[in-house]
Amino acid sequence: MKFVFKFVRIRQFLFNNTSTRQTIAKNTFWLISGQIFSRFIRAAIIIYAARILGAQEWGIFSYVLSLAGFFTIFADFGINAVITRESSRDIEKQKKYFSTSLFIKLVMIVVLAFVVILIAPIFIKQRSIELLLPLAVFIIGFDVLRDFAASLSRAWEKMEIEAFVQVITNTAIFIAGFVAIYFYPNAQSLLLAYVVGIGIGMVVAFYQFKHYLKNLKDNFSKYLIKPIIYSSWPLGMLGLMGAIMLNTDSIMLGWYKNMQDVGYYSAGQRIAQLIYLIPGLIATAFFPSFARLINEKEKFKKMLNKSLQIIGLIALPLMTGGFFLSSFIIKLLYGTEYLQGVFSFKLMNLTYLPVFLSAILGNALFALNKEKSLFTYVILGVSGNFLFNLLLIPTFGIAGAALSTLINQIIITIYLIFKLRKEIDFKIF
Repeated sequence: MKFVFKFVRIRQFLFNNTSTRQTIAKNTFWLISGQIFSRFIRAAIIIYAARILGAQEWGIFSYVLSLAGFFTIFADFGINAVITRESSRDIEKQKKYFSTSLFIKLVMIVVLAFVVILIAPIFIKQRSIELLLPLAVFIIGFDVLRDFAASLSRAWEKMEIEAFVQVITNTAIFIAGFVAIYFYPNAQSLLLAYVVGIGIGMVVAFYQFKHYLKNLKDNFSKYLIKPIIYSSWPLGMLGLMGAIMLNTDSIMLGWYKNMQDVGYYSAGQRIAQLIYLIPGLIATAFFPSFARLINEKEKFKKMLNKSLQIIGLIALPLMTGGFFLSSFIIKLLYGTEYLQGVFSFKLMNLTYLPVFLSAILGNALFALNKEKSLFTYVILGVSGNFLFNLLLIPTFGIAGAALSTLINQIIITIYLIFKLRKEIDFKIF
């Protein structure tokens, strides 16, 4: 009897929203559990592929994936966050926002497809990469639509749906990737496996909300297009900055150096990107509550302080341990061929604290409708990343790319702290 009672309580905690505190805890659990499980599955295929393909082919794969990641943000540009924010305040609006936003996204995907296929080759030196651009287009389109469907579950604060989609997507990538590399060990086959896996994830994500697809035309509102775009651009710029900081390092390394250097750098970068997911997930779990409490400053402050405490307690051990164990981690995961990327990986580990803090601070500012502050933050981040890369990569190579990210991230995090303290008197730790 006690066992049944405990099972019912656990089930209620994991699948029902009963209070603000419980909902945040539940959503954080699902987001982190889903991402950790699914990303470790994907990490397994990444490590296997890096060892089998070697630095050259792995560098080509990473370069194309970085291009896809860079362009993906343009097809979203903050629209998902607008759906989450507006639907959290009034769930009745969700169908209209869904239909209208889907139309906007499809148009953006078509435009980006032409840009990637027709314009991107102008800036690419390697012919082998040009031939892989159509696969990048499919990755962009499928990933954008998959994440779009997931934004509906965020508005409902039902992140267990998003976690399920993540697990299915990455499991599909793992299976398809393993089969592809086993039979055809090259960058093209691995990219094709990503297309298959993300495509399956997209179908699963939309299936959860299939009833929204029945009346797309009736729910579409041309009058919502302008408000959605106007509201989304600040967070879209924020996402653009993140995409630039995550992907332009590899793109610029490919321009100034070679695909082997991209491979060495990407080995450590993939680990860092896995860590970067943590603050994003925590910020996503807190964001709907931030949006609801904008008129209750004391509660908002209390929640902000709590989220920053959680972030700090996670970031500091990861940063310290990652720095001192960099060589061991790279050798263990990728083998001795990739030890040339150890120093750049050490520098990447030092970015964890500022990256973790900025995830919470940026979401808090957006919830407070401080779009102008976020816009300046983005301009600082984008221009700083490009400038420091331009100065450091030609001389210091992959170490310069990592140092550029570290310096830039510290600067923009200090800016966020300064701006948010004008609105809320919060504590960092």
